[in-house]
Amino acid sequence: MESAEFVPLELSQRESYHVFCSYSSTDYQWTHALIQHLEDRGLRVCDHERDFTAGRPILENLAESIQQSQKVLLILSAEFVRSRWCLMEDNMSMFRDCLQRKPIVPVLLQRDLQVPLHLAHLTYLDVQLPDFRQQLLRVLCTPNQEMQSSTVVSYQPPSLYNGKSLEPLSAINQEQLNKDYFKEFDCGVWSDSVPDQLSQVIQHPERYREAIRIINTVAQTKVRFGSLWKIMVAILVLILVVGVYYLLISLFIGLPFWENAPKGLQTATAVFLFLSVIWVIYKVYVLYQNEKKRIVRELQKAIGQANSILFEEHVLIGSQSPSKLLLVYVSVEGCREELSALSQDQDFFHTAIVEHSCGYACCLAKQLLPFETTPTDGHLEGGVCFCQYVINQMLIGQTRRFCCCKIPVSAV
Repeated sequence: MESAEFVPLELSQRESYHVFCSYSSTDYQWTHALIQHLEDRGLRVCDHERDFTAGRPILENLAESIQQSQKVLLILSAEFVRSRWCLMEDNMSMFRDCLQRKPIVPVLLQRDLQVPLHLAHLTYLDVQLPDFRQQLLRVLCTPNQEMQSSTVVSYQPPSLYNGKSLEPLSAINQEQLNKDYFKEFDCGVWSDSVPDQLSQVIQHPERYREAIRIINTVAQTKVRFGSLWKIMVAILVLILVVGVYYLLISLFIGLPFWENAPKGLQTATAVFLFLSVIWVIYKVYVLYQNEKKRIVRELQKAIGQANSILFEEHVLIGSQSPSKLLLVYVSVEGCREELSALSQDQDFFHTAIVEHSCGYACCLAKQLLPFETTPTDGHLEGGVCFCQYVINQMLIGQTRRFCCCKIPVSAV
């Protein structure tokens, strides 16, 4: 089909442009050539470099340009995602109504680009396709109400965004944890509202809420004073031992103890008391460290249960801190059949999710692996998929639910 067959749509009274084009200044040369191509075929393009009102706040210019355009064209590059999209994302509440009423057409300049997750549900165009300009003209000349039947290739998140880490979630009581004297014995609490970065990905918000509810049970039932009683017992044992020692010695040599005791006994007593204090300090330190690890372990157990619900939304959670959750966007559907074939247990895949998904999510988020590996054909392009991770954990006998990261994923 020749591009001349695509006729620009008529503009309504409220519209001044067929399309608003937003791009990074570093991509100006390529984008300018594309804009010229579109305008030569009769489309009116709002170019922010040319058509924004000088001296007016950029956010106001953006909002008005979107409102006055039939469609929104985003030229996606690494610099665009870092700068211009971040500007829109930080002010998403301002643009959400505009963007929901306007078809958004993302154009990928780089196939390996980490696309903002807000755009993961949209149709995209690949500039490396030979008929890219024809496809773009077809979309721009298609009435908005018919966009659902557009012949443009549908965006598939697992093929482009699969395995990528998202912005970590901090606990809503983070400030309280920072001020709490016993903060090391506490666990965070997270909001069950779907965050903006997942709003277009989570198709069933009730799953996300249920997952967060499971995670929040750790703070409600598993923490605070879990090992404090052990520390208090250690101190009481020290006091009791010293008291009994003092009583027995006093019965033999009389009171006052220190004046009647020979120098050798005084020295032995001083050494005994010193070693007893050191022992208590050591036990308190060990209990303190174990308590921090215990809380993280309890959190990771809960996260495994939460992931057994959340994986169907192509999102997994990991954590190595009691106040922060790591999020990754990854599909494990391709691993289900592989893992089911490893065991006669029909629930083995579910068991693997509960036992290993937290550690797997941590590895993806940190881009590190706990084991050496060689390139294999898995279900995750350019990385280790979930079934490969689980099989490796089984082979080397690891039962930990999070990874001690050592080997860069990029080396896989």
